[in-house]
Amino acid sequence: MQLPAPIRTYFQAQPPQDAEALAAAFAPDAVVHDEHRTHRGAEEILAWWQAAKAQYRHKAEPLDLTQAAGKTVVRARVSGDFPGSPTVLTFTFGLAGDRITDLEIR
Repeated sequence: MQLPAPIRTYFQAQPPQDAEALAAAFAPDAVVHDEHRTHRGAEEILAWWQAAKAQYRHKAEPLDLTQAAGKTVVRARVSGDFPGSPTVLTFTFGLAGDRITDLEIR
């Protein structure tokens, strides 16, 4: 499966060494919706990502990619330190050029 470069970075990034690359994959005014919370801008998104990685020590393995309503939708098997692991989550990415503009995780 051929993931667009910023989405590939999102799934491959590991803290702490890849924090800068992860932040650069997002547009400066990007928005992330996850666990009923909204994170806006690179600083908040990076803090959210680092906290989630520290808390859940999770990894996500992309399973498939589709396009829907102008968005790139990736289903991924997510495993880590959380109840119900592993599970399959849907990551809906908005892209502009080589940056992620929005991401919703369900």
